[in-house]
Amino acid sequence: MAPVLTLWAQFLLCLALIGLGGPELCRSGEAIARRTGLSGSWIGLALLATVTSLPELVTGLSAAGVAEAPDIAAGDVLGSCIFNLAILGALVVGLRRRPVFTVVSRTHLMTAAFGVVLLALALTGLLVAPRAALPAFGHVGVFSLLLLVAYALAMRAIFTGEAAQATPPAAASDGPGPSLSAALARYIGAAIVVAAAGVWLPLVGEQLAEAMHWKQSFVGTLLIAGATSMPEIVVTVAAARIGAIDMAIGNLLGSNLFNVLLLAFDDVAYRPGPLLAAVAPIHATTAAVALLMTGIVLAALASAGGTHQRQRWAGWALLLAYLLNTWLVYRDP
Repeated sequence: MAPVLTLWAQFLLCLALIGLGGPELCRSGEAIARRTGLSGSWIGLALLATVTSLPELVTGLSAAGVAEAPDIAAGDVLGSCIFNLAILGALVVGLRRRPVFTVVSRTHLMTAAFGVVLLALALTGLLVAPRAALPAFGHVGVFSLLLLVAYALAMRAIFTGEAAQATPPAAASDGPGPSLSAALARYIGAAIVVAAAGVWLPLVGEQLAEAMHWKQSFVGTLLIAGATSMPEIVVTVAAARIGAIDMAIGNLLGSNLFNVLLLAFDDVAYRPGPLLAAVAPIHATTAAVALLMTGIVLAALASAGGTHQRQRWAGWALLLAYLLNTWLVYRDP
C-alpha cells in the first residue's frame, strides 16, 4: 500500500486536474451553446449541468465497475447532490447585492420539483432494496429503470416548458469568442483530462479509506464528492461575479438531476448485483438530507420575493443541513 502522503498527493493531483479541466469544459460548452443558438436557461440546466457532472459520471462508473466499490459510487452521487445544494446555500448567504431567488424562472421550479421526485425514488430504493427481493433485469435493479424513466420525463417536461416561453435565438455564427470547431476541440481536450482524473480518483479514494481507516461511504460522500463538485463551484462563482445568478441556479439544480440519474448508470457498471442493495445504510440518510435540502430550495423558489435578509433563511438552512449530514456520515459506526 502506498504511503499516506503519496496517496494524498495523488488525491490532490486528481483534484487539480478536475479543477482545471472542469471550468474549461464549462467555457467551451457555453461557447458551443452560443454558436448553436441554444437559450441561456437551457445552457445552465442541460449543457453546463451535464458537462460539470462529467467527473461524477466517470468517477461513479470507475468506482462501481473497476474498483467494485459501491459505497464510493453511491457516496459520490448523493454527496455531490448535497454539496451542490450547500454551494447554493453559500451563494444565498454570501451574495449581498440582491435577493438570489428574485431571479427565478419556471424552469428552476420544475427542476427542483423533479429533483424531489428522483431523490424520493433513490431513497425508496435504498430503503427497500436491501430488505426485499425486488424484480431485477440481469444484475440491474428495478429502481434504476425507474430513475431512467423519471429523468427522461423530467427533461421532456422541462424542455417543453422552456420552449414554450423561449424567444427565437439570434444568429449564432458571428460574434466574439471561439468558433464552433475550436470550442468543440477544447471541449474534447478538457473532457479527456476530467475523465482521466475521474477514473483515477476512486482508486485513490479506496486506498485512502484503507490507509486512514475510514469507511468507503465517508470517503465517497465527503472527499470524492467535494472533489468532483469542483466544476460546479467554479462555474457558480464565475456566474455570480458576472451577475448570471439564473444560470448558476440552473447549473446546480440541473447537476443534481443528472447526478441522481448516475445511480442507474453505476448500477449497470456494478456487476455483482443491484447497486442499491449493496451499499451501506448511511447512504439513505444522505439521500434523505438531499431530499430535505431540495425541498427547502423548492419552498424558497415558490415563495421568492422580499429582501435579501428575508431570503437568507433558506441559505442558512441549506448550510446547516449539509453540516448535519457531514456529522451523521462521520459518526456512522
